[in-house]
Amino acid sequence: MTSLQTAAGTDQAADTGHGGSAEGDARRARVDVHHHYTAPEWIDWAEKQDIVDRKHLPPWTQWDVDRALALMDGAGIRTSVFTVAMLGRLQDLKLRKESARVALQAAGDLADSHSGRFAFYTPVFLDSPELSKWSLGYGMDDRGAIGVSVRTSVKGVHLGHPSQDGIMAELNERSAVVSTHPMEVPGGNAALEGVPPFLCDFLMDTTRAAISLIMNGTLDRYPNITFILPHGGGFLPYIASRVEVFGHHLTPKVEADRVRDYLHRFYYDTAGPMSPSATPSLLSAVGPSRILYGSDWPPTPAHLVTDVIAPALDNDPALDEHQRRCINRDNAQRLLPALAGGRQHV
Repeated sequence: MTSLQTAAGTDQAADTGHGGSAEGDARRARVDVHHHYTAPEWIDWAEKQDIVDRKHLPPWTQWDVDRALALMDGAGIRTSVFTVAMLGRLQDLKLRKESARVALQAAGDLADSHSGRFAFYTPVFLDSPELSKWSLGYGMDDRGAIGVSVRTSVKGVHLGHPSQDGIMAELNERSAVVSTHPMEVPGGNAALEGVPPFLCDFLMDTTRAAISLIMNGTLDRYPNITFILPHGGGFLPYIASRVEVFGHHLTPKVEADRVRDYLHRFYYDTAGPMSPSATPSLLSAVGPSRILYGSDWPPTPAHLVTDVIAPALDNDPALDEHQRRCINRDNAQRLLPALAGGRQHV
């Protein structure tokens, strides 16, 4: 049995079974897999290096542990798994490494001091295999990161490009869970004036990265890596049929009968508002066992998370209670077993 068939079989079992974690109300014990953390210690360091000026940083970088815990309690989030934000386009390898060390040191200290409430991903840098290898060692082995974060594209090169094979081999060896995050669509002419990139560009960049991972064979060659696609997978679940029909136009070609298997190799988080009309498409494409709760805080304001987005998920008519529990908690604990004291993910 192939890894794709195994994953699909696991999905079917998870979709119909009720598992051993039915106790309690998962709406009050969510696992948030999409939380942005800008360490105050990193901002202090970056300001001393003349990399940033805190007075001109966007509001979402003003991360504070008390505000984070208040948001989590208000939205029923037991544990937040966060990406480690570092602003600035640093080119010098030594400075980039020091930047990452400061941020990861703070991330590890935060997770250690708030056991059970915070966990984190260590960053991978698609344009620097050397820095990526160091970050995996320091972040995961020394500081306790439970997964990896990566951008969907860097300088117009998308995740899955053959130039990244060295990094992918390392991630495959570690059976890494990789949280992805989109960027603006490359090319100034692609932008629509007056439309912020998070509205459309982010969804398109996620979609392009997912298709790149499929058609470049990354999912086949590195089957131990599990990728989380943000914001419901961008447009991927909704164009799945188009990929099946037109896959022979891709270079290299993608066989139509493989597309649904590939879709089940990804996980999809709910970060950002998802309308009830979107849920059936996602459920039809991948089933509830591949969907994870994500808040996207603090770029998504706290009042939207607590008063709009979380209640919308909990009252979505397309979901039953078992499916909601899978999305809110159980899927994440299966995927990231360190959250539940386990050792392996499927």
